[in-house]
Amino acid sequence: MACPLCKNRSLSSYHRDNRREYIQCQMCRLIFVPSQYFLTETDEKARYDLHQNNPLDVRYRQFLGRLFHPMIERMKPKSYGLDFGAGPGPTLSVMFEEVGHTVVLYDPYFAYNPDVWNDRYDFITATEVLEHLKNPKEDLERLWGCLKQNGYLGIMTKRALEPSRFRSWHYKDDETHICFFSHFTFKWLAKSWNAPLVFCGDDVVIFAKN
Repeated sequence: MACPLCKNRSLSSYHRDNRREYIQCQMCRLIFVPSQYFLTETDEKARYDLHQNNPLDVRYRQFLGRLFHPMIERMKPKSYGLDFGAGPGPTLSVMFEEVGHTVVLYDPYFAYNPDVWNDRYDFITATEVLEHLKNPKEDLERLWGCLKQNGYLGIMTKRALEPSRFRSWHYKDDETHICFFSHFTFKWLAKSWNAPLVFCGDDVVIFAKN
């Protein structure tokens, strides 16, 4: 077994509960769930179908605002972006379009459009997506490769906690959550990309591609 982000094989057990084991990579510090615990695609989509995302939901917009506001502070007018993992009821894309940007969607279940990988973008967002990735190295490298120079990659995901708090962390109890990025992991990723990185609050990071 190798780390799904950096492919290092120096791994250690981080936590185990009555359902799953959680492994930590000693290089990039990603915490991940081994593949034998992955849900089937049918079960995974059934979970996602329960999400009640709605562009008219004020509270959902406020939640997404934690990524939206620091992104638009950095973006040029009329930028062209990709919302990766848009899910059912895309809302962040609507928010960007309301202020003059153009956004295309990609989601393996709800907006499957492989043509998006043939284009380049001024900005890319991934909101509550990274924790679901089975192949984070491939997915993140693909996103980074589709980002234009001087573009921004904005990510929202809750950052992993230390072991004493991880065991009672509700975020790990969602069986579709299989990857957990720490502060260290994001800094490792920024170094590997030679990219400036900004932490915005507890669950938002923005990479700049110079």
